[in-house]
Amino acid sequence: MNNYEHSVYLDPEKCNGCTTCLKHCPTEAIRIRDHKAVINQERCIDCGECIRVCPNKAKKATCQKLEAMDRFKWKIALPAPTLYGQFDNLDDIESVLDGLLQLGFDDVFEVAAAAELVSAYTRLYLKSDKVKKPAISSACPVILRLIGLRFPSLIENIIHLMPPMEVAASLARKRALSKHPELKPEEIGVCFISPCPAKASYVRNGFAGYKSQVDVVVPINDLYFMLLNKMKRPTGDSQICHSGMIGIGWATSGGESSALFNDKYLAADGIDNVIRVLDQIENGNIQNLEFIELNACTSGCVGGVLTVQNPFIARARLQTIRRYLPVSRNQLSADEQRSIPDYCLFDELPEYRPISRLSDNIVESLRLMSEIQELKKELPGIDCGSCGAPNCRAFAEDVVTTGKNRLGCVLLNNRRLRELLETEDKENDG
Repeated sequence: MNNYEHSVYLDPEKCNGCTTCLKHCPTEAIRIRDHKAVINQERCIDCGECIRVCPNKAKKATCQKLEAMDRFKWKIALPAPTLYGQFDNLDDIESVLDGLLQLGFDDVFEVAAAAELVSAYTRLYLKSDKVKKPAISSACPVILRLIGLRFPSLIENIIHLMPPMEVAASLARKRALSKHPELKPEEIGVCFISPCPAKASYVRNGFAGYKSQVDVVVPINDLYFMLLNKMKRPTGDSQICHSGMIGIGWATSGGESSALFNDKYLAADGIDNVIRVLDQIENGNIQNLEFIELNACTSGCVGGVLTVQNPFIARARLQTIRRYLPVSRNQLSADEQRSIPDYCLFDELPEYRPISRLSDNIVESLRLMSEIQELKKELPGIDCGSCGAPNCRAFAEDVVTTGKNRLGCVLLNNRRLRELLETEDKENDG
């Protein structure tokens, strides 16, 4: 039974049964049934690729509205650094942060500021001899779920550090309670402004036994136009921005890695590229690396499906913004330089949930695999998707494991029909 709450769903009214999403899903989680797409919840990793490619806008993300924060007495905004790249001619991050306050938030805590702390903790983390190398970043929730489903041998490589969103949420709550002791913990609401649906899934489900400190996840594209109407250059000497080049750099692929000041790293973005890299690491074809940064979205978080701006334009804008910032505005204390605080660490790792296991019985699995291979030999092997499965192997597996009619393959059906007609013609001629 699947208890995982996903943030990607199908609007059946808009789906016409085309095979675009079918062919782009990296985990083969989609099938076409009765002229509508169906998402296998066990296989879905909330990467949002189906949202990105659907020509009919039938795939959507389930997030919350800003009004969900109304139930809290003290409202805190956590803007992802990706947010800053959405605005044209932005020369001062302060205007974005001030805009959030004008929208009704009582405080703003930048995820970019927490990212700078996580970068420093990662540098400290990698110095330990007990860390399994190459260490894989835990920042992207899509990657964590993908490894849990398809790459069990790499689970131990995942870094035990909380992502910047969680660190920011913890620090924001601590700051609110410190400045306003009259507040109760349950009266404080934390809202993450997200570039992708996977973050919403992360918050709903928690991670490896950990309950998220974020209460509400609102998409960037929901707040974008509201912010445009509120943004203005703040007056006075008060400074809201507390992040630098390192923190802002986390929004794009390679930003997290470059902050480690270590050349033995690899940074890959785009889900297909990520899967290839994980395959190579698992097979031992990539060696002598200490750190792997993987982003499911092209160009990193700026490529999230809940953003507004073209990711390459957003990336260029962030590069311009970074030029005028210090390297980092967040340094570790003397105690933090010796050990990583407990609130930044997690103990449990993702549980391996195999998506390709045919049966719990090894003998039965081998029998089913043999049937699948035999059927696959009969199929045309062109992976056309007309059967409602992404490829011929997946169709063969569906037939063997679910009892789907093998004549669902149009080409196989046509071939058998031709053979039948040819047989009848020969009999009539005889």
